[in-house]
Amino acid sequence: MKRPILLLLAYAALTLVSPSCGDGATETVSPNGNIRVSVDIAPETNEGYGPALFTVEYGTGETAAKLFSDARLGLRTELHDLADELRLVSISKPVRIDEEYTMITGKRSLCTNRADERTYRFENREGQTLEVVFRAYDDGVAFRYRFDAGTGDSITREETLYPIADGTKRWMMRYAIDYEGFYPEATDGSGAERGRFPHLWGYPALVEAAEGTFALITESGMGRGQSASRLDNSEEASRYRVALADERLAVAGMWQSPWRVMIMGSAADVVESTLVTDLAEPSKVADTDWIQPGPAAWIYWAHNHGSRDFQIVKEYIDLAAEMGWKYDLIDWEWDVMENGGNITDALAYARDRGIKPLLWYNSGTSWIGPGAPGPLDRLNSRENRLKEYAWLREAGVAGIKIDFFAVDGARMIDYYLDLLEDAVPHRLMINFHGATIPRGWQRTYPHLMTMESVYGAEWYNNNRRLTEPAASHNATLPFTRNVIGSMDYTPGTFSDSQNPHITSHGHELALPVLFESALQHMPDRPSVYRELPGPVRELLGSLPTAWDDTRLLGGYPGRDVVLARRKGDVWYVAGVNGTDHASTLAFKPDFAPAGGKITVIGDGENDRTFSIGEPAVITDPAAEIRVPCLPRGGFVAVIRP
Repeated sequence: MKRPILLLLAYAALTLVSPSCGDGATETVSPNGNIRVSVDIAPETNEGYGPALFTVEYGTGETAAKLFSDARLGLRTELHDLADELRLVSISKPVRIDEEYTMITGKRSLCTNRADERTYRFENREGQTLEVVFRAYDDGVAFRYRFDAGTGDSITREETLYPIADGTKRWMMRYAIDYEGFYPEATDGSGAERGRFPHLWGYPALVEAAEGTFALITESGMGRGQSASRLDNSEEASRYRVALADERLAVAGMWQSPWRVMIMGSAADVVESTLVTDLAEPSKVADTDWIQPGPAAWIYWAHNHGSRDFQIVKEYIDLAAEMGWKYDLIDWEWDVMENGGNITDALAYARDRGIKPLLWYNSGTSWIGPGAPGPLDRLNSRENRLKEYAWLREAGVAGIKIDFFAVDGARMIDYYLDLLEDAVPHRLMINFHGATIPRGWQRTYPHLMTMESVYGAEWYNNNRRLTEPAASHNATLPFTRNVIGSMDYTPGTFSDSQNPHITSHGHELALPVLFESALQHMPDRPSVYRELPGPVRELLGSLPTAWDDTRLLGGYPGRDVVLARRKGDVWYVAGVNGTDHASTLAFKPDFAPAGGKITVIGDGENDRTFSIGEPAVITDPAAEIRVPCLPRGGFVAVIRP
């Protein structure tokens, strides 16, 4: 992959301006002028000292709206109060960030990182300083803290507060260690107290801050020694404070936080944004030829303990070969495989059929003890990890799925990075499960192919909780979790696991297009795929899993969504109905050239059949295409030149 070049076009980067210049001279403004950030000290303050605040305004003229008004900034440490009594002492002149970079995975292969940046310096009464670096993008705002911790200090609390007034629509997930949950529509901050972590909410959090204008709150640029965070509204229901996973975060020297991120604009601006990777460090991997997105056959959804059985494992390897998929994932308990063969035999069987195997591992940081699934404790220490990685490469394994991580404080963040960095010399792709959310690492470490952190199809296996809300949940995820990075939902189940699904075949077929994941694990039984209609089987056999472009064509969280993705010169359009009543989904193919041929596969006469249309020429790209959908239905359209 070509190394990106960062161009910092400074207007006078080191020149400081007075914080009292006025006339917008101290605002941070996006390159297109549509987003403005103002930073100041709370007015009811003593001698110019007080809490630091910021306000984000979106739009211009009569359409301008304050998305976050008087949101709070600040940090508390064991040695310093950098929150209650600050004064703004200087503001840098704006610096233009202008960069293009390429991605192997994700929603877009060529990304643009373009923003204006300012640094605001605050000082407390003791003369200790806190810097806040703000960037205003055309599709959002990001900021991070910097301060000199000297020979050592501990951060005890972050005071960043996002005010979200009651009555404001929001889609937020109650925090869970594995980030597996729903994003129900709500208009207040109640509800989290019913979870395991009272009043805590996980990222990303979507807010409709004004009608038709959205903001998605998350974080990016997570590095070593940094603690992940979540949102806490225990002190005031309408104010969400950034709460670190570590109660005390030890720091030293010049420390900086991860980026606090607000992606904002229309629903399309949010869904199409690459802001999370824009803010991450450039790729640290020089040779990337071995990093290859693709689909994989997956055994666990239909057979919880199938990887113990050599004969069942062979069936899924055969399926991958028949479908033309690159990979087969051999899931947990492969270390106790029997019934005619062991893991060495299974890897040889895959190699003989041209299939690249993927293997599951327990991270060893959680689920340790009697009954924990294996293989266990092979990756914890660096000595064991390097030994295991060397064996995997020698055995022809292409990548590993690592599961069951603990709370993502600084120690765990370091472990994630250890796993990623040590995998590079051994050319192993990584999939994190039971894990944290994407925080930009997919740019820095392009062999990070996907992460779970989603309530996905495996839950049909575990209990009945997904059955009823699945359609609405699926119509919410493109606006929430999947915005920030690859999502290993394991989509496309046409039969039932231990618990039923009530989404239609058309809906399920749409999900591998709708949900982006560079490794797309196909979960159903070999017999089911073999019995699908020819055009459906052909589509699943040739479906890309990483994209050159992504566009939201329509929809609203939880109700419906129509999304277009391009690979090369072929467009794939997926739509799902998230409601319990029949609906017609519509889109204009004006992103594709006239003369292209479109084929639509959608709902049939009932929810267990397909309708397969004949290819039709697009004569007028501005003309609307309307696709009728069953309750909880959906469709896929393929447009070829």
